[in-house]
This record gives sequence, structure tokens and C-alpha cells, in this order.
Amino acid sequence: MAELDRRTLLRGGAAAGGALIGGPFLGFVNRSSASGSHPPSHSLALGPIPDLRDGKVRLWLPEGFQYRSFHDTESPVTLDDGTALPGRHDGMGAFRGRGGRYVLVRNHEVNNPGPAFGDATRAYDPMAQGGTTTVEVTRYGEVTRSYTSCNGTMMNCSGGRMPWGSWVTCEETVNGPDVGPDFTGASNVPLTRPHGFVFEVPADGRSSGEPITAAGRFAHESVAYDPNGGYLYLTEDNFGWPSGFYRYKPRRHPRSAGRLDNRGRLQMLKVRKRSNVDLAAAQPRRATYKVEWVDIDDPAPSFPYTPGQTAPTANDTALTHVARQGWAQGAAYFSRLEGSAYDDGVVYFTATQGGGPAETSLGPIADGYGNGSGQIWAYHTRSATLQLLYESPGPDVLDFPDNVTTSPRGTLVVCEDNVDDNYLRGLTRSGHLFDIALNRLTSGTGADRSNDEFAGSTFSPDGHTLFVNIQASRGMTFAIWGPWRRIGV
Repeated sequence: MAELDRRTLLRGGAAAGGALIGGPFLGFVNRSSASGSHPPSHSLALGPIPDLRDGKVRLWLPEGFQYRSFHDTESPVTLDDGTALPGRHDGMGAFRGRGGRYVLVRNHEVNNPGPAFGDATRAYDPMAQGGTTTVEVTRYGEVTRSYTSCNGTMMNCSGGRMPWGSWVTCEETVNGPDVGPDFTGASNVPLTRPHGFVFEVPADGRSSGEPITAAGRFAHESVAYDPNGGYLYLTEDNFGWPSGFYRYKPRRHPRSAGRLDNRGRLQMLKVRKRSNVDLAAAQPRRATYKVEWVDIDDPAPSFPYTPGQTAPTANDTALTHVARQGWAQGAAYFSRLEGSAYDDGVVYFTATQGGGPAETSLGPIADGYGNGSGQIWAYHTRSATLQLLYESPGPDVLDFPDNVTTSPRGTLVVCEDNVDDNYLRGLTRSGHLFDIALNRLTSGTGADRSNDEFAGSTFSPDGHTLFVNIQASRGMTFAIWGPWRRIGV
């Protein structure tokens, strides 16, 4: 427990942030520079808790919490429709189901060309291995039904839950037969269609299999929907280059249409009256910016190629095609934008490597654009104001925040993605970080898997259960429940 206590003490609120101007985090205060600061009242001791599935300890949690894991692909799992469940469980949304059960729509972030899982005749691209699966579960993580809901896509990273009953899944790639190899070096020639889009997946059925191309072809990470303005706010995780924060406005308001149309306008965030502001660099306390939005005129590019032959367009060129249109108009630079969540007029989103010294070039940068340990931003939709909510002072405090969700009481739940111990963290309204869960996985052979990242955190609609994934080739999903109110979640 010594390491946990040390991290919690260091984490006593070390942040670069300030009082928010509205939304659930009203009253956030900076506590980073106060010498001799005390640990937050939320500091929680985590301890080993056995998995109700088989009694094995996979998580450390606060006292009074329980969990059950399911769809553990360390051993083969077959869905009800006969699909062999892929791994790489990533972003996920929870919906109300039948008889008090919940429905989870879950991404699988599988890259590289290969046969699609599930029914290949219904796949967007029969030579792409990613997609989504839908799982019906009880509030205690007992699976009652499961099936393929979107297939033939690639690198399905995160996404967003839509209030009319859909999950929007995001492809974190621009691979396609018209684009050269990505960071893996694998040829894209076997692919049959371009990738880099978002797809709508109904919670009670299958995706149509056709992307919302007007929402852009870039390295999509997540989506947060503003029901008042009707905008989808989109994050981009372009690893080696600056990333953008976008919004997509369908022509018809989705709440009335009950779906997304493909005839809208894509825009990119720009700091008002300033061009190409580097928001990936360390920010001052209470960093606040008025913003505007610039139009992207070519959101879904295709590139020349001859089928069956190596594409002439380099992957880096394709990755930045959309962003460069925004940069030319002064759009802001972020570092690796990942998870996002909407709550009461505010879109919260993470910048995984933000908060360090400024980069000296636009990329490509081998270890990722951004030299910090992570930032959490808040965009106030009504006032068009961007504010830094939290900036990690170092990896011992918060290391690479990724997926994020909000609890029914407004606490942010942050998934950590680093190469050491990975935590689920809470960020309170008063600006304190605290631990919710610690990964203590081992493989069937006893190998340490504690550096496997958490992903896809999402609360059940009634707030009883937090579902979260382990994003690894041998992925799994957890259902966690307990006295959330007592620990401030």
C-alpha cells in the first residue's frame, strides 16, 4: 500500500486550472502551488477484491465494492450469433434494456487488414477486422445475450452515446486501399473501402454499415453530443501530429430525426483572433479562451490509386488532410485528444500528452505530439469558451488520461493509459483526483498484465453499475458496483 499512499499524497490536487465559468464543475479551484497541501478528503485505500466470476483478484477497489468480469478473451468466447469475439475491447456505451437489464455497445479496436468478424456479407469492408459487439447484461455483469452489431471497420477506438438510443463508433485511422501503410507497416492493398469515419449503431440492433462521411475522415477518437445545439463534438487522436477538436452539425436536428444524417457541416476549433495556438503546451492557471469555428470544405477525401496496387498517398499525408484545412485558417493545436463526455452544457475532453514544453515542429513525432502527462479540457457550448480543467504536473499524479465519463453526480471518471500501474481515477468538483480502481491482472500463465489500459468507462442509466474494459488483445469487460455516493462518484 506504500506506493498507493505516495501517489495519493502527490495527487492532492496538483493541477493547473481555475474556477470554471459554469457547468457541473462550478467552483473548481487550483490547489497545485500550495506548499504542504493535505491529501484530499476523498483519499481512498484500495485493496484486493475477488472477481465474482471465479474468485480471482483482478482489481483493487475501495472497501464495500464488488465486481464481475465477463467476455474475457484470454480464452475463446463465442457470441450468440456464432461470432468469435475479438479482443481489444475499447469505447463503450450503456443503455436501458429489457426487464431491468442493460445493453452495452462495445468497440473492438482491431487494426490491419484481415477477414471481418461476424457475417462478412453485412460488413462495411469484408477485409477489416474491427467493429462493435452488443451485450445484454444484468446490473451484476451476468451476460444474457450478445451479438455483432457493426463489422468491417478498423481501429474502433472510442465513440459516444446518443440520447435517442444509438452509439456512435469512431475509426481511429485513415487506412484504406487509397492510402499507404500506417505505423504498423502493414499494406492496405487488401482493404476494399476507405476508413477513418464514424458509424451509428442502434442500441437495439445493427448498424446500417454506412459511415457518416460528412463528419470527416481522420483519426477519430470519441464523440460527445450537445442536445441543445444539436452538435456532435469530435476528438482526434493523431499520434505524431497536432490533433484537432471538431464539431459536426447535421442538417436536421438528430433529436427530432432520431438518427444522424450525412448532410451536415464539419468545423474545427480556433482560438478567437489568434492563429494556431499551441494548446498542447503547458498552460497558465485558469487558462481560458474564447473560440470560433472554421469550416472544413473537404471532410471526406479520397486519394488516387489503382486497385490491387500500392497507393501513392502516404499515410501521414492522408492523416493530416482534414486538419491542414483547419490549420490554414488558424485552428488550434492539441495533443492527442481522446475521451470526451457531455454534461449540462459542457463537453469535457482529454489531451493525453498535453501539458509539457512546446513542440518545435508539426511532426511527425515518433513518441507522440505533446511532452506532458495529460490535460483535461472543458468546452462551454453556450458561451463558446474553452477552459483548462486539469493539467497533470507529472506521471506520479496523473499519467496519460484517456477515456472519460461523468457519474450521475457529476464526477469525472478518467481511464489512465500508461506503461506502469493503470488506474481508474475520479476528478471531483473541487479539483481533487482520487483512485477508484487499480488493474491487478495477471495472465493464465502468471504474467503481469497491470499495464493493460482501462477503456470504455460508462455508467448504467440508473447509476448502479460502472462498466469498463481492459483494452488489450486479451480484453475483458468489468461490471463494478458499490457505495458510489459514499466515495463521491
